[in-house]
Parts: sequence; C-alpha cells; structure tokens
Amino acid sequence: MTLPTGEQFALETSTSSGDIRATITAVAAGIRTLSINGIDLVPPFGEDQTPPAGAGIVLVPWPNRIRDGRWSHDGVDHQLVISEPAKNNAIHGLLRNTEYRPIARERDSVTLSATVYPQLGYPYLLGTAVHYELVSDGLKVTHFVENLGAEAAPVAIGTHPYLKIDGVPTADLELRLDAASHIEVDERLLPTGEVPVDGTEWDFREGRRVGDVSLDDAFGEIASEDGQVLHTLTAPDGRTVSIWADSAFEYVQVYTTTTFPGENGDVAIAIEPMTAPAEAFNSGRGLRWLDPGEEWQISWGIRFEGFAAE
Repeated sequence: MTLPTGEQFALETSTSSGDIRATITAVAAGIRTLSINGIDLVPPFGEDQTPPAGAGIVLVPWPNRIRDGRWSHDGVDHQLVISEPAKNNAIHGLLRNTEYRPIARERDSVTLSATVYPQLGYPYLLGTAVHYELVSDGLKVTHFVENLGAEAAPVAIGTHPYLKIDGVPTADLELRLDAASHIEVDERLLPTGEVPVDGTEWDFREGRRVGDVSLDDAFGEIASEDGQVLHTLTAPDGRTVSIWADSAFEYVQVYTTTTFPGENGDVAIAIEPMTAPAEAFNSGRGLRWLDPGEEWQISWGIRFEGFAAE
C-alpha cells in the first residue's frame, strides 16, 4: 500500500528520561510523530493523511512566501510556480511534495536525500539531505545542501514543526520567543516592514499563554547563546518542549490554528525556524548564495525537559 507521505521510518531509543520514538516520512522528509514515554511532543497525524497545514515538512530552497512567485537576479527575471493561489504567492520551496530516498538508516536515525532540479523560476541544481537522530533530550535534525550546478545558487532553509505536550491543553502552554523584532505584513502575509517588539503585543520574550494569542507571524533579531537560539513552550507543571536551532536560523514563524485534525478544537502551534524570512529572493535578507560545489550544513531540533522516566 502506498501512503500519502510515502515510506514511514520509525525511530526509537532508550534514554535516562525513558523511551523516545519518532516517525519520519519520505515525502517532504517530514516529522509525523514524536513522543517521550508515550507522551506526544508533536500533534500526530495518521499515516493515511497528508501533513495537515504543512506539519513537520522541510522547506527548501526557501521558506515562507515570494510575492507573485517573481524575483530577479543580474537582470534576469524568474517566475516560480504559484503554489499558494489564494494569495498568488510561491510558498515553502520546491520539495514539500517530493519523495526523499533513504541513504542511511539506524534504529535511532535516518538520513533522507532529495534533489532540487532546475525548473521554472529556479534554474539551479541542488543536492539536499536531512539527517534525523533521536538524542537523549529529543530529536536533532541536520540539513545538508550542496550546489551541484555551474553557477551560484540562492538557498534558504526552513522547517514546519508543530509542538505540544500531550495531556496539557496547548492553549494553556506559555510561549516564549527570543525575538526582538516583529515582521509586519500586508493582507497577503508579505513583509512590509520590521519593528522592535518592545512595549508591543509581539513581545514574547517573557512568555505569554498560547490561548491568548492568534498568530501567523514572523519574528527576527533572534537572540542566541553559545551559537544556538531557543523558543520554548512551558506547561503549568514546569515541563517544557522547545525548538533549538543554530544561529543561522535568524528568523522564526509562529502559526496557531484550532482546526488541526485530532486536536478537538484545542490550539495547535507551529514554531518554524527559518534562515530567511518571506520575500528573501527579492530582499536578499538571510539568503545564502552557494558557489558551485559549495556545501552548507546547519542543525536544529526539538528538546524536552522535565519528563521523568517511567
């Protein structure tokens, strides 16, 4: 039987906190499940479903949106396929419906690979891979991108993980973002400016209850410590689940919805680390140009704390 997300890769390991399990999908190299001692850390979806609202997928070679799918470089205009017709944008890259192939497999890890071939609006050739590994405090994800073409290629990386702590209403979790600026957008969710969060409703540095906000917003000026950034959800009992990322992930998008399948109307929240914001192909912000043969490697992960072993 062929599943909507292709082959399923079940990972498991035992740690001092207990048993960690995850399911990674071949299509979009996505995260379908992640749990510690049977407690879900992401809202799971069925193997017979496509990823709801982009849950867990990899966004390459750009995250977020490009206005009208148009961009220019060195006097050449490019037109990408419009993948968000309602807002007439190109969104979330070129691999969200691609089946990655496994190139390495262990009980607690898998490496998946996919190629970005030259196509309408993106005339570049990239080799990409994603390595998922269960570690003592969660899941570590490492992205590899190599320019296989003959000219420099623009690249940005993003991911679309949702987080939860099973048994606690997500609405009751406290969201903390280490972000000092908020990206303002128009009705098509395209950037119009960036403003400091100080004294505004967009300041999440001290934490705010998820159920008190509605978000589809990007943030910048991400603080880093020892080369990592951190965004955290905290339960009333003190347990946490966090997104950590290399400092290359200079932006984060946060999205909330009450229509995630299986969540029974509770809020679902995506915390999406991105190396570049929307419109990066036009603005150049956060965009990485890889020379022919150049490789780029960056990591992020989902980390839990306060979960005692059974």
